[in-house]
Amino acid sequence: MAMPLRQSIKVATYLAEQKLRRRDKFPLIVELEPLFACNLACEGCGKIQHPAGVLKQRMPVAQAVGAVLESGAPMVSIAGGEPLMHPQIDEIVRQLVARRKFVFLCTNAMLLRKKIDKFKPSPYFAFAVHIDGLRERHDESVAKEGVFDEAVEAIKEAKRRGFRVTTNSTFFNTDTPQTVVEVLNYLNDDLKVDEMMISPAYAYEKAPDQEHFLGVEQTRELFKKAFAGGNRRRWRLNHSPLFLDFLEGKVDFPCTAWAIPNYSLFGWQRPCYLMSDGYVPTYRELIEDTDWDKYGRGKDPRCANCMAHCGYEPTAVLATMGSLKESLRAMRETVAGSQG
Repeated sequence: MAMPLRQSIKVATYLAEQKLRRRDKFPLIVELEPLFACNLACEGCGKIQHPAGVLKQRMPVAQAVGAVLESGAPMVSIAGGEPLMHPQIDEIVRQLVARRKFVFLCTNAMLLRKKIDKFKPSPYFAFAVHIDGLRERHDESVAKEGVFDEAVEAIKEAKRRGFRVTTNSTFFNTDTPQTVVEVLNYLNDDLKVDEMMISPAYAYEKAPDQEHFLGVEQTRELFKKAFAGGNRRRWRLNHSPLFLDFLEGKVDFPCTAWAIPNYSLFGWQRPCYLMSDGYVPTYRELIEDTDWDKYGRGKDPRCANCMAHCGYEPTAVLATMGSLKESLRAMRETVAGSQG
């Protein structure tokens, strides 16, 4: 897990505090969606299927910051939609960073070079650019030519200016071990991004493309082959070793959806940002009034093929923190990844 030392210490301290307080449910990272509007129409995303009136809405700064503070999470992933379309996104980031929250601004990077002057480099802030393949594959996934090239130039510019840059890559059943290796090699070795996150695609109910989501066995086979030959240790993957084991099918975990809650224009979303069984106004209501035991593979048919990081990475992190052996393993792989 190629997580910076400052962030690793913050998260470890936070987890220790939750254990001392005997809390069995708490957030690791909040998925904050201050808008649903986007400047792209990706085939695997259902966010822009909301009515036009909803797509015009923008979450006020105080509401966005207040939700994160209410949850107490040490990390925030700002998504959408495309967050750089929010006119006050820089102020949301500034206020969260001022409170020493680790902020990842997820973006397709189409507006990044235009908006980059609004932001300042900080050890608490990173741009998280979506890259789902090399040029042809990425542009096909976002249904627009030239997006890959613009994202690459934006990453280079952000790195030149001293920003931390991470990437987020989603893989579908049209991917092969070779396409996974090619894009991660490029991000790791050529663009030299700070960290990379990967995830099998989840079947959003409103996504235009419903035919290319991975099943559990397809996911395991894909990543088992892609990780072969020492790639896992060479790539700067922003995941715990146990989550990568999970993707390969070496271990299995229950879903821990409550650890990465979603807050959007509608409120706190049940049970996670991939499924919508209603919304509640407060984080406390989300945790206390949601029947968490009814979700997960083998319980809810919608969860049958899900192996997404939002549900299973937290389980892997908690399992790592609860084992000295796995904690030492994670530390070793962090060092190896930082040197890769």
